[in-house]
Amino acid sequence: MIRLMTPNDINTVRQIAEISRRRSYEEILPAQALESSLNRDYSPQMLMKRMEKTTMLIAEHEGKPVGFANFTRVDEDGDAELTAFHLLPQYAGTGFGDRLIEAGVAGLEGGLRLFAYVEGPISEACTFFEGCGFELVDEFEELFEGYPTLTAQYVHYLKTPALV
Repeated sequence: MIRLMTPNDINTVRQIAEISRRRSYEEILPAQALESSLNRDYSPQMLMKRMEKTTMLIAEHEGKPVGFANFTRVDEDGDAELTAFHLLPQYAGTGFGDRLIEAGVAGLEGGLRLFAYVEGPISEACTFFEGCGFELVDEFEELFEGYPTLTAQYVHYLKTPALV
């Protein structure tokens, strides 16, 4: 089941993010950078703000949250961003990720493009996004918590722009 996040999910979302990020980034980024990012991005205050200003979706299995996705609202250019996507490792490949993306895309009325960024880039995440219809647009170097990393930018076209 896919549903909107509630305040009751805050601690669980933090735990899912921590498990998923550590597994994905432990060989790419120092533990200190991961901890700093988790403390900033997944504090109770930040998660409340995300629930107010964006769409936070929860994937549930047998009543237990197993993953989440965070989508911005569509801007004036028709763009939105998938700002966070995490599944517990044991639920990868079970369809929950696909359902999170599908539900998020369904909520982007009037949108033209959905962007996603993958640090590392992590091959499992890249393969997943490509399987969901995202296309690689660019790869660039940037700093993550002060550490250089390669980031892959993906786009999912929500509507085909009308020909003029």
